[in-house]
This record gives sequence, structure tokens and C-alpha cells, in this order.
Amino acid sequence: MTFAALADPTRRAILARLVAGEASVAELAEPFDMTPRAVSNHISVLEAAGLVTKGRDAQRRPSRIRLEPLAQVDGWLETYRALWSKRFDHLERRLAEQQKAGSRNQDE
Repeated sequence: MTFAALADPTRRAILARLVAGEASVAELAEPFDMTPRAVSNHISVLEAAGLVTKGRDAQRRPSRIRLEPLAQVDGWLETYRALWSKRFDHLERRLAEQQKAGSRNQDE
């Protein structure tokens, strides 16, 4: 559910805005060419994924980011980041070896 919520660029932009602090639906809708209702739907998806909570502040219901699920995603991704880094390093060495061998063959 977390990755599905993060797949949408609008939802990622909303999360980026919430890093700066809590905001109402109207405040979150300002930079987007969409209705507050559409932004509210995006916030509902983020809330269902556990990435956002809604507070109660008199007449406002500000949304707040939850960083814990993002830290879990980052931890999961780190495993693959390390794996692919090793594979690309290995590929880079192999290509360098082949290029070196190819230039030796041309010199002969």
C-alpha cells in the first residue's frame, strides 16, 4: 500500500510539502491545478497507507506527515541499493577489462 501511495507524483509532492509542517487541504491544494476535494482524496490514500495523519485544530483538520513508514521504505530499499551498487561496480570492472583487452589486441 505504501508504494502504491508513493507512485503518484501529486502524493509525493504533498508529502514533500508536509515535511515543512502541517497543512490544511486548502493549503495543500494551492500549488496544484485541482480541487480541494481531489487533494483530499490523495490525502485519504496517504492516510490509508499510514504516511499521513489528520489532526483536529478548531475548524481545521491539518494533515501531518508520518516519517516512520518512509524510514521503513528506505531501509527496505537500502538492501537493493547496496545489491545494485555491487553489481554495477562489477559490471564497470568487467567493461574496463574488456576495453583494456580490446586495445591490446588492436596494438598487436
